[in-house]
Formats: sequence, C-alpha cells, structure tokens
Amino acid sequence: MSDFLRIITHARRFKSALKDIGVEQLEEVKIKLQKIIDDRIAEEEAERIENAEKNEKIQKYKDLLAAEGIDPNDLLDEPAEKQMKRAPRQPKYEIWSEEGKHITWTGQGRMPNVFKARIEAGESLDTFTIDK
Repeated sequence: MSDFLRIITHARRFKSALKDIGVEQLEEVKIKLQKIIDDRIAEEEAERIENAEKNEKIQKYKDLLAAEGIDPNDLLDEPAEKQMKRAPRQPKYEIWSEEGKHITWTGQGRMPNVFKARIEAGESLDTFTIDK
C-alpha cells in the first residue's frame, strides 16, 4: 500500500503510471474516485454531527449536575474506603540463636532454620511459645 500512496501522491509518478491508460478508462477512474471522495466527506460530516450531539448532551448533563451541586468526578466508580493493609500478625514463637540474635516467628510461612534445627534435635515447638 505504501507504493500505491507514493505513486498517487506524487504528480509526475502518477502521470507516468497512467500513461498507458486510455481517456475512457481515466474517466471511469475519475468517476469512481469522486464517488469515494463524496462518500468519505459524507461519513466525516455524519461523524462530526454525531460528536457535536454527544458533546451537547454531555454539557447538558454537566450543567444539570452543577445545578444540583454534584461534582462529575463523584460519579466515578471509586471504592468508598481504600482497603488498608491488615496489621502484621503478632509472633507466636521466639528463640535466641547461638549468635545471640532474637528470632520470632508467627507460625505462618516457612519455619526459620533455627527453629527447624532445634525441633529436629528433639525439642517441642511448644517450648518456644511466647507467654502472654
């Protein structure tokens, strides 16, 4: 399609491409091209009228909302309250590692290696429960 546009939009190339076509065929092309142009103009005019009607209706509704004291942005679907992150869970278990670090665990997710090692050594998980 780009070759077609390159030829048809350049006068000398267009004339050169049409040199082997007779006058009768050129008249037929002219009629068909004029029909396409007229149809395109009618489509664009109909679209312009439709957009003008739509814009007129939008302005009418904006005026109605303004008369009632409603901001058009209030009509947008926004959650009434923003969902807050839930508070972090309190740790259920605690332990002091051999390096002297205080390690806590909520009981959810992967068990820290320090707890794992002590449980595999025979201790019960209940021995690490935080007393409240």
